[in-house]
Amino acid sequence: MEEISHIPQITLNLLGFNLVFNIETIVMTWIVMGILITFGFLATRKIAFVPNPFQVVGELLVSSFYDLTKDALGEDMVKKYFPLICSLFMFLLLSDWLGIIPMLSEPTKDLNTPLSLGIMGFCIAHYSGIKVKGIKQYVKGYCEPIIFMAPLNLIGELAKVISISFRLFGNIMGGAIIILVVSHLVYSLILPPLLVFFFGLFVGTIQAFVFTMLTLVYISLQVK
Repeated sequence: MEEISHIPQITLNLLGFNLVFNIETIVMTWIVMGILITFGFLATRKIAFVPNPFQVVGELLVSSFYDLTKDALGEDMVKKYFPLICSLFMFLLLSDWLGIIPMLSEPTKDLNTPLSLGIMGFCIAHYSGIKVKGIKQYVKGYCEPIIFMAPLNLIGELAKVISISFRLFGNIMGGAIIILVVSHLVYSLILPPLLVFFFGLFVGTIQAFVFTMLTLVYISLQVK
């Protein structure tokens, strides 16, 4: 069961601090970004009235997430936040699907990926809240309904980052472990390939959508 415990890493010493990099996660993330860049090029290279398959998928994603972002944030903010929401979903979706391909693994299987995306969404949401409401009204929101609720409200906001990140990480890592264990038990016969497609396509798609929608909801709660 070395696949579970073995993580290829490099360690760099910078100003007395040891920086540890997960090589596998970095490589897989660059593969996902390469696929997204290629897809974007193919979908927009020859835009036509009769679209090619890449343009069809691109238009479907754009129209769907544009409408979702518009419903959550309104007409005034949709153009500002729609690119973030759509890009986040596409990145997470491909990251979750990458494990279906032999010899590749999901970047979201490493906690650093979902946690960094959760922190990014948290920072964007609260920056947007401060910009829209002003610092005074923003701080006042943590003291409602009474000032003694401020510590609990603050903990609740920080807990959102942990919740959204560990939900994605737990589902993807849990699926990878289940597939690995079952593969060893039945010697990689019929069941493991079915599990790979189930956790990769079905669970991966749901978790990517849930993470993206929660990020959109967190931004919506701060700007309204």
